[in-house]
Amino acid sequence: QVQLVESGGGLVQPGGSLRLSCVASGSITSIDTMGWYRQAPGKQRELVATITTGGSPNYADSVKGRFTISRDNAKDTVYLQMNSLKPEDTAVYYCHTVLFRADWRKYTYWGQGTQVTVSS
Repeated sequence: QVQLVESGGGLVQPGGSLRLSCVASGSITSIDTMGWYRQAPGKQRELVATITTGGSPNYADSVKGRFTISRDNAKDTVYLQMNSLKPEDTAVYYCHTVLFRADWRKYTYWGQGTQVTVSS
């Protein structure tokens, strides 16, 4: 079994900052890509940012210049630093990973989600 546990969500005023964390644990041989997606009420889940094992990031246009994704491979952890938050960033944020287990096949896992609310 593999688990992704997110933390760091909450309520913040527009212009504020939050930092999300996600730790992967369980039967993991090697982690490939880690990332964050979000889903606002009434909308489809969308990519926020992903990062490769080597540290190459990819961002949605809507968050470029405001959000920074990073990872600690030794801790199987991915972070999302969110600055200059806007009300439209309000959503449930989901951690996502593609990893290899003992059979060296790729598996995809999702976290349970953490709520981020940007409001005055």
